[in-house]
Amino acid sequence: MQVQPYLMFDGRCEEALEFYRQSIGAEIKALMRFKDNPDPSSQAGCQPGAATDDKIMHASFVVGQTEILASDGRAMGRPVFQGVSLALTADDVASAERLFGALAEGGLIEMPMMKTFFSPAFGMATDRFGVSWMVLAER
Repeated sequence: MQVQPYLMFDGRCEEALEFYRQSIGAEIKALMRFKDNPDPSSQAGCQPGAATDDKIMHASFVVGQTEILASDGRAMGRPVFQGVSLALTADDVASAERLFGALAEGGLIEMPMMKTFFSPAFGMATDRFGVSWMVLAER
């Protein structure tokens, strides 16, 4: 059994995928747009139309060893992420600081990077899409 995060960017998925590709080295593995759906009737509640045809119905991307799934969902332009954070563990302090800075750019630093009892560097930031990240260094 496997549990994977599925992020709904509500119309900003393509922008988010590019941001993660550039900032933290994410690799996009799959991408399907609403217009490419072979069975549009299967999209109850997410019916594509002219305005959403180019939006992303489903994507997967890999960060390190973790696959994350993503979509534009209903493409209303109001992504909301509450009650969950993605934890990103870097090999060392320099890598953690670089990743943290990249994710925080255009977003909000919730807790600056600092030494803690469990990590030589730990910080929390909400990126420009509203996704909460906890970044820490292993050593």
